[in-house]
Amino acid sequence: MKRLLATVAALLCLASPALAGDITFWDAPQYGGNSFNGAPPDEAYFRALKATGAAWVRLTWSKWKGERQDFLIGDADVYSGIPASDLATLIKTMDAADAAGVKVVLVPLSLPGDRWNQQNGGKHDERLWNDRAYWDQSAAFWRDLAVAVKGHPALAGYNLLNEPTPEKGQGLAEDADAATRIAWYAKHKGTTRDLPALYEHIIKAIREVDPNTPVMVDGGWYANAGSFAYWTPLKDDQVLYAFHMYEPWNLTSSPQIKRKPQSPYPGPAWPGGETFDRKAMETFLAQPFDWARANGVPANRMVAGEYGCVRVWTDCGAYLNDVLDILNNHGAHWAFYSFREDVWEAMDYEIPPDFPAGRFYYLMGEGKPAAIPRNGPLMTVIREHMK
Repeated sequence: MKRLLATVAALLCLASPALAGDITFWDAPQYGGNSFNGAPPDEAYFRALKATGAAWVRLTWSKWKGERQDFLIGDADVYSGIPASDLATLIKTMDAADAAGVKVVLVPLSLPGDRWNQQNGGKHDERLWNDRAYWDQSAAFWRDLAVAVKGHPALAGYNLLNEPTPEKGQGLAEDADAATRIAWYAKHKGTTRDLPALYEHIIKAIREVDPNTPVMVDGGWYANAGSFAYWTPLKDDQVLYAFHMYEPWNLTSSPQIKRKPQSPYPGPAWPGGETFDRKAMETFLAQPFDWARANGVPANRMVAGEYGCVRVWTDCGAYLNDVLDILNNHGAHWAFYSFREDVWEAMDYEIPPDFPAGRFYYLMGEGKPAAIPRNGPLMTVIREHMK
């Protein structure tokens, strides 16, 4: 009997790493932040993120410098395997997150045939959406990555691609209504523009080597909250459906940095001058949850993978408060954008709104990030909604 118990215990020990990415982490609402840094974060970074109340991080490596042109992918023109030193850097970073008690969802900004436009001369890379050879390369990349990191104690999910855009340039407006999206998909289903089919293709490759780790999928048109309208749930039962919230973009993003006077919230921000207020926000954010309810997807499988507004905007705090109230009322998971990004400060909520951007870049260039003040009031809004 003792020998039998010892054997069972040994088998359980062997099996436990494969269960590290179990879906049960996502059964209760999980709140986190985005790490889109230009250099791999260290343990101190993750400990600071943990101190905000965050339980997880949506981590991209696509800005990091690697062996070849595209970190971890090697070359988005022709994928031929993960460079060993890049993989070692990623695992070291995941180790640092684990030491800080932060779970990690991995997300690329590029896939084979879809190089991130900021690393592609500002040009939109359409190859993934035009050539199935890149579907196969993307599936091979994710299979290889799953082999390498499955069972890592920090791992909480694979987010297959950040803000995909198969609809771009194909006659579908980003703010189209549900009926228009459904009609568009009817014409493109089964083609290389079929985003759910691409995801099924990649997930099949992942499940050949990793049956457990949850998969997170962004909706189309830059993960627009209305983009699931033409979807049916994917076949895999460990999928999380993600959308992003920066709407209306001209209110929350770069235009507000130099605009004088700034546009207000609430205020006329939709195309045509319609008012965007709490009620309009509730209607907009109801879209993914209405879709989930109609398709039998639990609310705890819905994720606001990014949301935010530029810190210099006077009404950013009011906007964040309403977004988070609404998301929490739906019981969703969420991750704010972003945490201590080293190459862009506009959505760093720890920094006071009146701290000059130029001063931030000067201090970062001088290697003095500790001199940047981190007592901004916007982070308090986020912290309060993590409780």
